[in-house]
Parts: sequence; C-alpha cells; structure tokens
Amino acid sequence: MTAPTTRPPKTASDDGLWHWRRDVWRRDRTSLAPRATLAAALGAGALATLILQVSVVSIAYLLTGAAVAVTAFATVRPRPTPLQLVAVAGALALLAVAAVRGAEWLVALCVVASWVVGSVALVGGRTWTGITLAPVALGLTPVRLVGWVQRGRARLGVGRGVKPGRVIAVTAISVALVALFGSLFVSADPEFGRLFDSVVPEVRVSNPVGRLLVGCFVAVAAAAAAYLRRRPPTFDALAPGSGRPLARWEWAVPLALLDALFAGFVAVQVRVLFGGDRHVRDTAGLTYANYARQGFWQLAAVTVLTLLVVAVAVRKVDRSSVGDRVTARLLLGTLCLLTLVVVASAVHRMALYENEFGFTRLRLGVMAAELWLGLVFVLLIAAGIRMSVRWLPRAVLVSASAGLLGFAALNPDGYIAERNVDRYADTGEIDVGYLRGLSTDAVPALDRLPEPVRSCALSGIDVRDEPAWFDYNASRTRAQHILQARPAEPCNHGFGIDPGN
Repeated sequence: MTAPTTRPPKTASDDGLWHWRRDVWRRDRTSLAPRATLAAALGAGALATLILQVSVVSIAYLLTGAAVAVTAFATVRPRPTPLQLVAVAGALALLAVAAVRGAEWLVALCVVASWVVGSVALVGGRTWTGITLAPVALGLTPVRLVGWVQRGRARLGVGRGVKPGRVIAVTAISVALVALFGSLFVSADPEFGRLFDSVVPEVRVSNPVGRLLVGCFVAVAAAAAAYLRRRPPTFDALAPGSGRPLARWEWAVPLALLDALFAGFVAVQVRVLFGGDRHVRDTAGLTYANYARQGFWQLAAVTVLTLLVVAVAVRKVDRSSVGDRVTARLLLGTLCLLTLVVVASAVHRMALYENEFGFTRLRLGVMAAELWLGLVFVLLIAAGIRMSVRWLPRAVLVSASAGLLGFAALNPDGYIAERNVDRYADTGEIDVGYLRGLSTDAVPALDRLPEPVRSCALSGIDVRDEPAWFDYNASRTRAQHILQARPAEPCNHGFGIDPGN
C-alpha cells in the first residue's frame, strides 16, 4: 500500500531568503503574468533606456513613473480602488517636481517620497509596520517574479499567441526602417530634420551600459510592481498586537511624571525659549547658530520619543473603562500640548537665526521640518481624543507627502535667493559664494541684483541646453531665457562671506 503523499515543507527557495507566514504572503506557484503586463514592462524599460538620465532633472522622471504606474495598475486585476488611485496620483505629482524645479536635492527627496507613496499604493498598509515594510516590497519579489514571468512567457508561446522572439524581431526591423528612411528625409529637408530631432529620442551612446542598466531596472521594477498588485503581501499582519490592557496606575504614573517634567522644563525655560535677541546677546558663549541648532535637535528627540510614548500608551489603555479613557486623554493631551510649546520655541529660534544671517537650504529645511513636526503633534492630540491610532500612520504619511509637495511649490532655492536679495538691498551684505551653488530655480531672483554682483552670483549656476523634448525642465528653460536676454559677465570681484554659515 502506497503511503499518502504530503506537500514538502516550505524552504528558502520558495521566496529567496525569506520565510513568510501564510497570513502574510501566501505561496504562489500558479499565477502567471498577463501578456499586457509583460509588454508594458518591456515598454517601460525601453522608454527609460531612451529618455531617462538619472543625473538630469527633467520630465523624463514623470514619464517613466507613469509607464510603471500603467504597467502595475492597468494591466492586472483587481481594479485599483479610489484610495489607490489617489496614492498613485500623489506619487506621480511628486515625480512631476522634476519637470518644474531644478534643485537636484529637492528632486531627490521627491523621488524617494514617490517610491514610498507608490509602494504603499501597491501593497497597502494601515500600521507602522505595514507602511515601513511597503517600500522594500519590490526587493522581496525576485524569486516569485521569475516564476510569474516564466509562466507568462510559456503561455505566450502556446497556439497562435504572440511569441517573444517575434516581438523582438518586429521591434528591431521597425527601428531600423525608421532610422534608415528618417535619415534620408532629414538630409533632404532641414526643417523636417529639426522636427525629427525634436520628436525622436536621442540615444546618447556615450553611456550605453548605464542606460541599459537603467532600462533593465525599470522593466524589472514595473513587472515586480504588477506582481505586487496581483499578489500583495499583508505586512500589517506582522504588526505587534495591543496585548492585555494594563492597570490604570501602571501607565498613568509614568505619564504623570513625564507631564510634570515637561511642565517644569517649560516653566523654567520660558526666558530661554522666548528670550530672542536679548537672551542670545546676554548669554556668554551663546551664538545664533548653536541657539537654533540646539532647539532643533531637542525638538527632533522629543518628537520621536513622544510619538513612541503615545503609540504605546494608547495600546495599553483599557478603552472599555470610562475612567481610563478620561485619564489617558488628560495625560497624553497635556504631554502633546507641552511639546507643542517646544515646537513653537524651535520655530522662533530658527526665525531669529534667519533674520540675522539670511536663508540657506539647511535653515529653510529645518524650519519646514519643525512646522511639519508640529502638525504631527496635532495629529497625536487628535489620536488621543479618539483613543485610536489606526488612522495615524497613514495620516502622517499623507501629511509628509503633502508637506513635501508644498515645500516644492514654495520653490526653496528661489525663496532663498529672494530673501537674500532683499537682505542685500537692506544691509548691503550677501554671500555670493553660497548663492552661486543654488540651482536654476534661483535665477529669476538673482537676476534682480545689480552688477557686478548679479554676474558673480549667476556665473556658478549650470544652465545646460535641452536638445530634446524629454529633457524639458521648466526652471532650466526659464533660466535659459533670462541668461540669453542678459548674459552673465565674467566675475572678477570678491565679496564677503556670511559669518552665519
């Protein structure tokens, strides 16, 4: 008699090096990649190969992101939910910053944020654990993705289906015919040549390996995104549970002591927190620089610790008890309100610093971060009132994404240049060496400076040509027009350095 066969236990080869529980990510050996998904992923990779230069801030980032989004959300089932569509729109809006702003550091932040928001749109996430693991989900799919694509390719070769070899052959023949006849038409008519050059992507063979690697990465990422849409993991299942509620005194005593500590600090430090110019000038060894930086790092540490305290305390409160709910609201609300005082003081300190020495990227970024952290505390207060933190992780992510878009709309480099130009008009002091390191976003404001300061400030800003439409950037185009109308002269003058830097 033959013994019954049993399914072999799951091994590392099922998902690479990861062992997932069934409630987190079920094993997948049957699903296969649709034809449309494979074609769209290859198309996204080809598009990235032709137009995307990682080192050039341009509309190509948005176009590549849109191709990946179409692959993931338009070629596989189920249909995206309204919430997913909103998240995708937010991710593409963050990529669109690359078409509008010229500051590479700002675009880099937006690209990273777009990756996070897009990953949450693919995988979902309602807990801190789910949102934290969502951005790494694409890197966890290689073994599953290979099987998914192989099964899809096998189906393409059955019956009258389109075979991959045929697709490659037709693509190569089409490109060769367009190149041959296009070159003949270009040589026959200069006007058509200009039109042809502006429409057809220019493949810069100076870096073919790099472009091919970028294209392969985008194609794989697009296919992996489609797979995650089809078979998403449930990382929220890994989130720690709330556990058994604690007795009231077990969490109330630590919170009460923490509230007393915060209240004592705020009461004693009122003169320090809001003393302003007088406190800085009257304290030996204290400068605007360390006065502002010390407040910021205090704020950052207090924010993280308070967030952890509120998140843990809310989980340990017995919500079925009216007395526990009232006590928790009182203690946690007081803690958040006292922390908001620290937020206000840090913002005040940075304002004094900027008024004295002008704006820089670091100072403006610190100010924006402080204001956003203040909003996080307001969300914490709302969570305490509702005695629920389930909505808090997504609310924090939405506020961060919206805040970054608002920061991009402010145009940081342009704003910094404007404030420094106004300060020069009032005081005659300017740090030309720093302004020369700004991006093309600063050109309209720096154009207001008188000569020779204007030419010295503009001489260090790189304004490159845009040979093709997919290299378009609104900030760079605007700067080109300004400098074509009034070219910057050679800079042979020296200017003082801002002592605040």
